[in-house]
Amino acid sequence: MIRITKQSDYAIVLMTRLANGADALHNAASLASDSQLPAPTVSKILKILARAGLLESHRGVKGGYTLARDPESISVAEIISALEGPIAVTECIEDGPGECSQEPFCAVRGNWQRINLAIRQALEAISLAEMTEPLERLVTLGRRSMEQPAEPS
Repeated sequence: MIRITKQSDYAIVLMTRLANGADALHNAASLASDSQLPAPTVSKILKILARAGLLESHRGVKGGYTLARDPESISVAEIISALEGPIAVTECIEDGPGECSQEPFCAVRGNWQRINLAIRQALEAISLAEMTEPLERLVTLGRRSMEQPAEPS
């Protein structure tokens, strides 16, 4: 099974909380409490997201964090990349040679790159704003069902 790390999952949870209260400053302690996540982990994630340019840090007694851009312009891919680096299911993520020790013998490298690109594009197509919306309809993917947002009116 392919999974993102807990840290990336937590980052998306925190970013959606920030997006829901985009006009307010949010400090690490309140975000940790509201999301039921460990405070040291929240602080670490917020610093990483700020270094990646997704959050702005405001110093001072009443300081905290705000989104650096509108939630509509931040993609899930950007959040995951900030925590994990390039999004890929294999090491075949770059077009340049030398990415993998098996490269000279690999007959499927091009196909893995195609899969990596499809996953990255899917995550780039989902905005932080969309992640804050409740899901209303089910979509079937293979044998599993997933909820999907209702169509805009």
